Amino acid sequence: MGSEATDFSLTAEEKCVVMEFDSRQYGFIKFDTPEFAPKKVLFLKAAGSLDRILAQHGHYLNQNPQEKGNPEEMAAQKEAKARLFLLLGHLHLLLENYPKSLSAYQRHFVMQDDHFKDPSFMYGLGMVYFHFNNFQWAAKAFQDLLYKHPGFSHSAEVHFRLGLIHKALGDHTSSLKHFRLALSDSGPCTQTKSDLKFLINHVYEIQGKYKTAKEGYEQLLESPDLPSLVRANALRQLGWMFHAVPALGDPHTREAYAIQSLQKSIEADPTSGQSWYFLGRCFSKIGKVHDAFVSYRHSIDKSEASADTWCSIGVLYQQQSQPMDALQAYICAVQLDKTHIAAWTDLAILYESCNQPKDALACYMKAAKTNIKGQCFISDLTHLLASVFVSRQYIHTDAWVSSLSRNKPLPSIEEAWSLPIPAELTSRQGAISQQQQQQQQQGYPSQTGSSGAGTPQPLSPSYSNNEMGAQSGRNSPDHPPSKRRKGSQKVKVEGEQSPPSFYLTPQQLQMLNFLQQNQHSGSYIPPAGGSQTPPTSSSELLDSVLPRELQQALSEQEISALLASRQDIASSLAEDLLAQFSQQQQKTDAGASGKMDVKADRNLILSDDGAPPSPPPDPTPVVAKDKLNPPTPSVYLESKKDASSIELAQYCLSQPVCVIRGLAGALKLDLGLFSTKSLVEANPDHAVEIRTQLQQPPDENRDAVGNMIWKCNSSRSHTTVAKYAQYQASSFQESLKEEQDRAKGLVSRESDSDSNSSLPRRLEEAFLVYFCLNGKMIKFGTNVDLSDERKWKPQLQELTKLPAFTRLVSASNMLSHMGHTILGMNSVQLYMKVPGSRTPGHQENLNFCSVNINIGPGDVEWFSSPEAYWGTIHRMCDKASINYVKGSWWPNLEDLYEANVPVYRFIQKPGDLVWVGPGTVHWVQAIGWCNNIAWNVGPLAWRQYQLALERYEFNKVQSFKSIVPVKHLSWNLARNIKVTDPKLFEQIKLTLARTLRQCQWARELVESMGREVRWHGRMEDEVAHYCNECEVEVFNILFVTALDKKHMVHCLDCAQRMSPGLHGFTALMQYKVADLMEVYDNFQLGTSEEWL
Repeated sequence: MGSEATDFSLTAEEKCVVMEFDSRQYGFIKFDTPEFAPKKVLFLKAAGSLDRILAQHGHYLNQNPQEKGNPEEMAAQKEAKARLFLLLGHLHLLLENYPKSLSAYQRHFVMQDDHFKDPSFMYGLGMVYFHFNNFQWAAKAFQDLLYKHPGFSHSAEVHFRLGLIHKALGDHTSSLKHFRLALSDSGPCTQTKSDLKFLINHVYEIQGKYKTAKEGYEQLLESPDLPSLVRANALRQLGWMFHAVPALGDPHTREAYAIQSLQKSIEADPTSGQSWYFLGRCFSKIGKVHDAFVSYRHSIDKSEASADTWCSIGVLYQQQSQPMDALQAYICAVQLDKTHIAAWTDLAILYESCNQPKDALACYMKAAKTNIKGQCFISDLTHLLASVFVSRQYIHTDAWVSSLSRNKPLPSIEEAWSLPIPAELTSRQGAISQQQQQQQQQGYPSQTGSSGAGTPQPLSPSYSNNEMGAQSGRNSPDHPPSKRRKGSQKVKVEGEQSPPSFYLTPQQLQMLNFLQQNQHSGSYIPPAGGSQTPPTSSSELLDSVLPRELQQALSEQEISALLASRQDIASSLAEDLLAQFSQQQQKTDAGASGKMDVKADRNLILSDDGAPPSPPPDPTPVVAKDKLNPPTPSVYLESKKDASSIELAQYCLSQPVCVIRGLAGALKLDLGLFSTKSLVEANPDHAVEIRTQLQQPPDENRDAVGNMIWKCNSSRSHTTVAKYAQYQASSFQESLKEEQDRAKGLVSRESDSDSNSSLPRRLEEAFLVYFCLNGKMIKFGTNVDLSDERKWKPQLQELTKLPAFTRLVSASNMLSHMGHTILGMNSVQLYMKVPGSRTPGHQENLNFCSVNINIGPGDVEWFSSPEAYWGTIHRMCDKASINYVKGSWWPNLEDLYEANVPVYRFIQKPGDLVWVGPGTVHWVQAIGWCNNIAWNVGPLAWRQYQLALERYEFNKVQSFKSIVPVKHLSWNLARNIKVTDPKLFEQIKLTLARTLRQCQWARELVESMGREVRWHGRMEDEVAHYCNECEVEVFNILFVTALDKKHMVHCLDCAQRMSPGLHGFTALMQYKVADLMEVYDNFQLGTSEEWL
């Protein structure tokens, strides 16, 4: 900041200017332009003033600890100090001094309990986390911001950042959603509309939707006045798809189009090393080796070689029978990116071709372990594992021993690690050009797509963005760049002022550097020797980034003494700033674009003033270790009277999970109606969704090298009931034959001892041996819809024999009052299983209860944990980099026990009914061949309704669609039933009041704009409506646009983001206010006698 003699005083005009800026100007202020250059000087001066003020707090620490001041005065002074830290955080963010900004923001976070009410703070904090690549924390800050402040002026920028985050995390569906929201938003954004369109098309490309991506790129290229950088990027990706995707035409035509597109891309952006790299791949494909080398050389010169470029150079050398040069290139690739699967695989192939299986095995194992993280397809992984098997089998054979007597043609992997870069390709190793930095900052893809000697693979989702982190690993601590270029030394400026004590120490900056350099989905990677557990609370977070002494609140006397010292001009500045802050904050909260938080709570049905919904803390007291496997609540029925007893319903409703045994026999249920044979006879062509999974023991979930993991992988496809029945039967027959052969001692195994067998033959045998030893791929038939009464009348009629509290249709079931069908919720779904079929861990939609009956003939094993522990499991999913709500996960029992999470574990026999209580976490695996039927129920209990409301709001934070429309359901409940539970009545009444207020407010807003709210009405059995953009429920007041002769419904928030004046929207009303008020007034608490 300068010396102690620096003058930090500000004029009154300068103070007013400083107060006009906050985090929302981040990314829009360019200090290298004449317009904003003076602002930088001013911000540095203001930050210096605040630094001096807050640095003095350390001088007053622990002074007169016994003295106490007026509590109201102390609260006001604490709030004033928190605002100073907030302002300091904003200034440092605008100055791009991220460590200091984070320190100040975190200090404000601790001191201000309702920090979530300030959108500028949430926005700034999210931006700092985003810069440090901590995507989970950044996403949480941005999601909480959008939840509490849906009218935030810079929501377009927030959605853009969330799109980049989800893209980096591999959640492409969510990424598309946020990019589209940013595209439709009329608010300010650092990206142009063409930039966002390019990113959307690139996500389609990553998803494998090549036709959609190709059409999108071509449409984008037809846009007038398209920026040259966007044009170059679109042409580059279009050229790469022509090269890599066979479905786009015959090979000769595709390669010609690819080369033409890439050459045009280079004309539009001559500095793009990535385009040169792709062009080299095309030349290599058609055999123009010299042109390929020239292109790769240009790629290195333009962008500093990436791992992909070096890998492809190695392939060319290997094709030209230059193994030593190929080895050097591959080593360069894996040194730049230790997780580069293609480079490790090609290096293994090179060693294998040179008769060095030990080194080949090491490379294959490295590639296989990296692949487990989900970077390649399952087929690639099985091929790698087969190669590992072959290499292991070959080592120590006679052929291998004899080869040791000959000189090795290549250095070992350990020796090769220190080899120099090929001299002819090292003409320039410099910094990335300024234009490419701009490209990276916009989130454009880095050089990807190399697949070694095999067929080029489509572009993978990676970045080399200075904001998103070096996905290629160039700047990772595990991939030091010192071997590639000269490092720079930081020089201390003479007379530089030492930072205040509340700034980060060098050790804490090292931790932040690890965060910034982290390339794995924002997971927490501490310095060597640090804890491997991510911070799970604000206190843990502060422990990791702030000095411990500054986490303690200042005493009243300390703050009074600090603020009373008027001699320092910096203190008078603080006083003036604080005086202006309250007034200015009200203005800035109104929004820079005029649409800021006019009514922040207009779409919420929980408390307006509460914090955004988040997972609950771990329950207390902690369960004893010997009680982590509690006995499963069970009921044995002997008669129909037992099944219809009120005691059974009360018992089930009081338990997190309960298994009712003997139900089918007691009620004489004909479960044969749901057998595979009956289903085929009734509707053989009925659709079945297939999940292809790896068969594993129920209490294990391992990756390909045997490590226990949480991620549960499966692929999706579709078939028919008849075809799956054939698979189910053949699976049973194969298993029966294997058992018979095993009993007779007849186990046939192919021998791989034939020295004349070729490598492909060995790979095939290795593939078979691997799956024989470690499991096999199975098909799970799921989500078979039985809602059509015309097709499944006998089956649905049989279920009416069940007890009232478990029935699909019942007056005491909330979901029966929905008014329309929600597949799988208030309709029956059937599951067709073979041994090993898994339903991953989950809670039911909106925490509703569920009923599951095993049709048989085989058994099913269940695991479940009480609802109170879902927060603990949520944090464990975060630790495993899995989205709890949207992801697929199978808990590791040892991890749960270590975290003191109790687990019910039991077997569901044929005819048994499993009752899953509200919010219970559960995961299920079939032990035998069987079918199951299931549906949800909503008991008329306050706890059930409360949990549904909480998850409904939590889903909004997560941008996850709630398939049960709670507002619509609540009004139907008010119309149809008498509620006798006082707590349930109050909750429903409050929901009605909030939605009624929101409808009235929305109508008044529309009319204040001089627009009309038209009467539309509602048809019988009409489904509830959801916003076409953000997928939240839209009740009563619909904002409709026409697109391709289709009417799209939007919520008010999205409609205003798209057009602040609602131009182009038609406001439709489905219920008259008088009718809603009548329903509200008539909804009264009933008595038990009235209900009966």
